[in-house]
Amino acid sequence: MRPSRRSILLTTAVVTALAAGPLAAPAFAAPAHPVSARATAGPDAEALAAAIAGLPDHDATAALLRVGGDGSWRGTAGVRDVRTGARALENARFRAGSVTKVVTASVVLQLAAEGRIDLDGTVQQYLPGLLTKDFAPITVRQLLNYTSGLRSGPSLGDTVEDGYPHRFETLTPRQVVAASVAEGPAYAPGTQQSYDNIHYTVLGMLIEKVTGDSYAHQAAVRVFRPLGMRHSSFPVGTDPRIHGPHNRGYDWIDGKLVDVTDWNMSDRWAAGDLISTTADLERLLVGLFGGRVVPEPQLQEMFTLPDVPGARYGAALERFEANGKVIWGKTGSRPGYATVIAATRNLSRTLVYSVNSTDAKGDGLAIAQRFAYPAFNR
Repeated sequence: MRPSRRSILLTTAVVTALAAGPLAAPAFAAPAHPVSARATAGPDAEALAAAIAGLPDHDATAALLRVGGDGSWRGTAGVRDVRTGARALENARFRAGSVTKVVTASVVLQLAAEGRIDLDGTVQQYLPGLLTKDFAPITVRQLLNYTSGLRSGPSLGDTVEDGYPHRFETLTPRQVVAASVAEGPAYAPGTQQSYDNIHYTVLGMLIEKVTGDSYAHQAAVRVFRPLGMRHSSFPVGTDPRIHGPHNRGYDWIDGKLVDVTDWNMSDRWAAGDLISTTADLERLLVGLFGGRVVPEPQLQEMFTLPDVPGARYGAALERFEANGKVIWGKTGSRPGYATVIAATRNLSRTLVYSVNSTDAKGDGLAIAQRFAYPAFNR
């Protein structure tokens, strides 16, 4: 099929704008390619198509959506690379961010089902010497549901703007945990819920200690391989690249659209450095909720909120309400990439998306309202 004049004009504008440097906002005058979508009866296809129409724009350069359950809808829009205007890849790999925590929780809960971990056992018991005497006993369950009282620890930048100059530097998980511990507890374990990577960084250490194996290999043999997640992996060491087909990620920095695809994510580790595809994450979501990853009763830990004020999370998963439906899911964000997996408990509706958001580390509400909410219209 020959490209339309409208597509040619946009591609020319994008390439021209980038010839002298980062992309400026006026280049997003129209979508470079028509929306690609497939549907069966059930989901609100009109609303979903409208959500991804017009990409790339100021807020996102590409979007990949998979909606399932009672009926299905698939949509792809935007560009793979703003410099070339090439069509976005439907099977693209991307950084899934904190969706990694679902994998980590699954491995821990499998080990609990095998009797190798007691969820009421403590960090002090499994990882002696990791915490100082300033800490009261912290249970594995409190790590899973973000009530441990551990502080965040350091990062190489609290925002994309701050982190960008340091994107190829290394901050190891052990350095993060050591600095967190040095600051002492934030609150008594089990009294508050504070979402943070630190809980799952320690869980990664716990997995390695109990199994005598690497976290990445345990995730592969316990989750990826059984579910057929052939395109899911973790970076090797400090490798900043996404290997295999992928859409480039961008973020607005000082008023310019900057390519942020290559980034050393080693400090995120078991809390946030998963690379995956929407098809693989759909396999994870359906397999997990369907009881093929974590057996009962351990699976119920994911759907049980702790008895603390304002709790929204079980083990990894967050409870949402949209359009009168209770939804359980997990968001993830890394520079240039925003990810969601979400479903009703009975899998009557499922959603997986990867959006190349240009403010992926923002609050995420606008992106969720645009791309996630329409999936649960009916």
